[in-house]
Amino acid sequence: MTARTIEQLKSEYEQLNERKIQAQTQLSEAEKQLASAQAEAEKEFGTSDVKELTEKLEQMEAENEKRRSEYQTLLDKISGDLAEVEKATAEGKKADA
Repeated sequence: MTARTIEQLKSEYEQLNERKIQAQTQLSEAEKQLASAQAEAEKEFGTSDVKELTEKLEQMEAENEKRRSEYQTLLDKISGDLAEVEKATAEGKKADA
């Protein structure tokens, strides 16, 4: 290992100290963002617990899938009913001709 001069060591210390300050600033900003996200989750969902939020998300996804399925079934029925009406109309026109 090569011996470094006092100036080199001071420069290295200053660089490390600057990185430390940047890391502390980033940590502080991340903590603020986390607190803000937790407060928003508490307000909107009544909890900021990750496990509870995950369960709520799963419940919401299941409910959305149920509603989507019901909607699809309804649209399929409407489409089928419409096809029957169109078929009856077409047959009626043929009978009139």
